[in-house]
Amino acid sequence: MSDMVLDVQTLPEMIFSRISTGKVNFHEENGSIILTPVIEKKRNFDVLFGMFSDGKISSEEYMKEKQLEKELES
Repeated sequence: MSDMVLDVQTLPEMIFSRISTGKVNFHEENGSIILTPVIEKKRNFDVLFGMFSDGKISSEEYMKEKQLEKELES
């Protein structure tokens, strides 16, 4: 059987009350069922902060470019 990820709320209260994560990895091996907590990596919001989310230019760099354009127009 292949592994699958389950929401702990789908498990009986007696089991999910002992799990500190929101999801578990369900694995069956030789008749034994293994539930492993899934620790989700937190997103790095530094990359998403600012004008562009692709990380090519920061909001500070964008503001510097706009200021330079403004000065060149004058």
